[in-house]
Amino acid sequence: MEKKITGSDYLYLALYAFAGIGLELILVGVIEPLFGVSLKTYTTLQNIIHWVVICIIWLIVGVFLINLASKKYDFNLWENKSKLKGWQYTGVVICLIVSIASHYADWEGFKPLLEFQRLGILKFVFQYIYYLFEAFLISLIVIFGQKACEKWFKNEAIPYGGIFLALTWGLMHIVSKGSVAVGLLAAFGGFLYGAAYLVVGKDYKKALPLMFLMFVL
Repeated sequence: MEKKITGSDYLYLALYAFAGIGLELILVGVIEPLFGVSLKTYTTLQNIIHWVVICIIWLIVGVFLINLASKKYDFNLWENKSKLKGWQYTGVVICLIVSIASHYADWEGFKPLLEFQRLGILKFVFQYIYYLFEAFLISLIVIFGQKACEKWFKNEAIPYGGIFLALTWGLMHIVSKGSVAVGLLAAFGGFLYGAAYLVVGKDYKKALPLMFLMFVL
């Protein structure tokens, strides 16, 4: 008898994606110290190598989960294709404006400009490549979390994926950044990514670049 696909199956995929992001902690806290490398004393080259390595890891994790969802659960992330309507374009703009405003409040300025000034052009480029791959896994947490809750609650109008992201990746920032305020802002951002996914009609080809822009601007 063929196993029935449940919300729990998609929940596990969302948790695997979340765990994939957490692999950076192992890289920083366990593997790099074995080579005498410390996060606090990164040279420019060591910083870039770190970003490249974790990006490769995140890419492998993400591609694996997408293929697993397709082969095991017959869920193709790329199948939804929607032509945006007027209200959706408005929703996209609102998501971007709110996200930029949130980052501006958190960083006390325009995030990309401040990071460019702090990092310089070389590290800035690699930092934003790193952000792209982090946004990739974040998007998978949203999508699989959304799918899980839709299976359970039979309602596709609520941004469950954003709520799940807020409660996991978002609140994790309280620990990783040592700040409740930063964690709450990240949680709000997570919810917003989930809303953006619904705004573009769950079209992943539109959702991924939108989430990336919301993440970096």
